[in-house]
Amino acid sequence: MNVIVKIGLRFIALLLLQVLVLNQIEIGFGIQLMAYPLFILLLPVEMGVVVQMAIAFVLGILIDAMSNTYGLHASSLLVVAYLRPAIFKLFAPRDGYDPLMETNIFNMGTMWFLKAFGILIAVHHLWFFMLEMFKLNELLYVLQKTALSVPISFLICILLQYLFIRKRVEK
Repeated sequence: MNVIVKIGLRFIALLLLQVLVLNQIEIGFGIQLMAYPLFILLLPVEMGVVVQMAIAFVLGILIDAMSNTYGLHASSLLVVAYLRPAIFKLFAPRDGYDPLMETNIFNMGTMWFLKAFGILIAVHHLWFFMLEMFKLNELLYVLQKTALSVPISFLICILLQYLFIRKRVEK
């Protein structure tokens, strides 16, 4: 499948999943399910940071428009897109990244995914909840919401990859 078509379909699918399904689920304890940061992680490695940030802004602002959140999702996704190259460089394989390879759990390995995406989703959620509260005296509540939301969102992202991404076939 053409890379642009694949990215476009993934964009629409994660947008609709987030707005129509995950935003409607109420768990309690301030937990919010967010799978859309996975979209930024799955972008091609060779894509420039400015293009990533433009795509992140569009996805975030569309989720904000449909969720009435006034830029929270856009801002959080912009932070993830900005930090993605630095995190990828931090956890780069010895041989470097194959520019044509998709950075998913199957191609990069479980440990790489746990470290790289774990940091990115934790930063995303922390930024989102800090902006949502916007009070320093609510810092413990922000940390609670982040600590409870990150593992569940992380598991949803892993599940989505197992359901919709094909494993690389070794030759």
